[in-house]
Amino acid sequence: MLTAFRRARRSLALGIRADAVELLDGDCLSLPEVERNLADLARLNRLPGGVAASVDGVTDLLDRRRDARVLDVGTGGGDMPIAFARRGWETTALDSHPAVLLIARRETADEPRIQVLEGNARSLPFEDGAFDVSHCSLLVHHLDPQEAVAVLSEMRRVARCGVVINDLRRGVLPLVATAISVIALGRSRVTRNDGLISARRAYTLDELDSILNGAGLAVRSRSPRWMPRVVTTATPSGSR
Repeated sequence: MLTAFRRARRSLALGIRADAVELLDGDCLSLPEVERNLADLARLNRLPGGVAASVDGVTDLLDRRRDARVLDVGTGGGDMPIAFARRGWETTALDSHPAVLLIARRETADEPRIQVLEGNARSLPFEDGAFDVSHCSLLVHHLDPQEAVAVLSEMRRVARCGVVINDLRRGVLPLVATAISVIALGRSRVTRNDGLISARRAYTLDELDSILNGAGLAVRSRSPRWMPRVVTTATPSGSR
């Protein structure tokens, strides 16, 4: 079995991170296409490793405090901020994609604890320590290593307690699980296309740890490593 997985990994070139570009990262999608893709992602976020795992990660860093300020970077359709707000956390949702911002503002309009802002994750428009925790979901795999270091450095800068990263990990099993999930739950061509590319663009956990180190962060806790999506909580290096 192990030999078969190694052969599959080599045949899929999973030992090397893919450099393909996802449709959502371009500027050719219509608003309805973005809406369908974000609706698919919200459904996928209900699976194990999604919203609930992110909530657990933030809770861990907050030591179960309820009065907290959370920043969600690359917020997508707003389902993560809604889950955070329902825990009583004041949440700022940040994105740079105009269509995504439009949808996120619409979806979160009835939740007074959520503020949706436009901003660049590489240069966050907030003061040092403005939040208790900064969080991102399915964002890091979109970034090249240097970009990921820059974004996570900024997320560390603005968060007093630490950073939560929810993302895919690269490997044969995650690729297979992602393929099954997007086929079963994806109703959009964007989801079916980008889901498989995402699984091949994702970082291994060792690669993510190297990025975290470059951003001045150290792993505090991690959800099960065998899952296709893994939630990592990290604190400033030397703070534990």
